[in-house]
Amino acid sequence: MSCLVIAEHDHATLKAATLNVIAAAAAIGGDIHVLVAGHNASAAAAAAAQVHGVGKVLLADGAAHGHLLPENAAAQVVAVAAAYNHILAPATAYGKGVAPRVAALLDRAQISDIIRVVDADTFVRPIYAGNAYATVKSSDSVKVLTVRGTAFAPAATTGGSAAVENVGAVADSGVASFVSAEITKSERPELTAAKIIVSGGRGLGSGEKYREVLTPLADKLNAALGASRAAVDAGYVANDFQVGQTGKIVAPELYIAVGISGAIQHLAGMKDSKVIVAINKDPDAPIFGVADYGLVADLFEAVPELTAKL
Repeated sequence: MSCLVIAEHDHATLKAATLNVIAAAAAIGGDIHVLVAGHNASAAAAAAAQVHGVGKVLLADGAAHGHLLPENAAAQVVAVAAAYNHILAPATAYGKGVAPRVAALLDRAQISDIIRVVDADTFVRPIYAGNAYATVKSSDSVKVLTVRGTAFAPAATTGGSAAVENVGAVADSGVASFVSAEITKSERPELTAAKIIVSGGRGLGSGEKYREVLTPLADKLNAALGASRAAVDAGYVANDFQVGQTGKIVAPELYIAVGISGAIQHLAGMKDSKVIVAINKDPDAPIFGVADYGLVADLFEAVPELTAKL
């Protein structure tokens, strides 16, 4: 039995989500191989080779993978898929772009967003915004899976000594083309990898108040900033701040929810956080149902006072 992990990377380094997927592959068992499809990506392949548990790294280095288009990545996976029983990708924007294409090309059913491995054929995944769990058993000869990274502790980045094997890179599919990218740069931790997250909701009232109230607290805690869908839809912050079922799934050590009522779609994205602190003036807000610590107070008074005492 063997597993192929589709690596998410920036050509030079592996993304943290790849380490969680490798851990999920280890839970399945068998040989673990990692596919790095990129351009001038030997550094990312070398990093993958050092990850504990990885038996081999397949490096597909070619211009077609320069912009990490999912159409080309899927074709690359299919080109090597015959040797594998399980193909795994992170349940990130990248993985969600590649895995369904792989499943379609292989004519296999995809099992999405797994949070636990029961055995090599059986997996657990959340449904109904995380309010229930489905145990799914597949008899497919090749299983295509996406992995919720917050459910698996990351594999160690050292301790491995896998060989790097060069495989022929596929040609550009011609189906899609790269136009441009607008990269957000921040000195804060990446939202999905942050140990502490401070999130704001509609209760903040405006983008100006969001920044005025939450930024000093996040600075004190060296935390990432997040937001509810309501805050994003209202234009307080950009879409990449959104935490929730339709945003980013996070599980930090500490999650501070400020002015967030706790709609189901938001809870689905953060309820696995180790410690949840909620600040809201509504004592009946659903967020208090999952919070470890709750403060019923005016956020415009409570948060500055908390910040001042840190």
